Order: sequence, then structure tokens, then C-alpha cells
Amino acid sequence: MLEAARDALQFAGGRQRSDLDSDRLFRRGVLDCIQEIGEAAVQVSPECRDRVPGVPWRQIVGMRHRLVHVYFDINLDLVWEVLARDLDPLAQALKLALAPSTT
Repeated sequence: MLEAARDALQFAGGRQRSDLDSDRLFRRGVLDCIQEIGEAAVQVSPECRDRVPGVPWRQIVGMRHRLVHVYFDINLDLVWEVLARDLDPLAQALKLALAPSTT
């Protein structure tokens, strides 16, 4: 999840919302990353999810389902919102959760 979030953020660096409409490669790369994040989230056990309560697990999985099953009707405004607002905090939360414990 962390690697896919970082990839999507890197892809989006210096980009604008309109690039999702005009750059097919960018759009497909970002959608793939978000889908990968959702697929990985499905595999996270309830116990692990409980250890990272700030992560919106249900919404992440829901977004993945939407991208996979309703791919012909994707809301690119929502995709941009995920890129601009949600992926950096997600990456930070995952990085913290994966950091070795110092206790």
C-alpha cells in the first residue's frame, strides 16, 4: 500500500486535475496505484486494521471495488481528490505503522 501511494504521489507531482483528462498514461498509472492500494487493503487482517485506526479502510476498499467493477464510470474529480487530499496522509500513517518499534 505504501509503495503504491508513494508512486501515485510521485506521478502526480507538478500535475493538475486536467492532466487526468488529457494524459491517458498518467490517468491509468494513478488508477492502477489506487486500485493496488485497495487490493492490498482487502488483504489486511482486522487485527492489523485496528492498529492503524486513522486509515479509512472501508473507503479504500470501496474505491478499489468501484475502479475494478465500474471502470467505465470513474469520477476523475474524486480520483484527483484522493491524490490531492488523501494519499499523503495515508502514506504517513502506513509509514508510521510499519516503522520498527523502539520499545
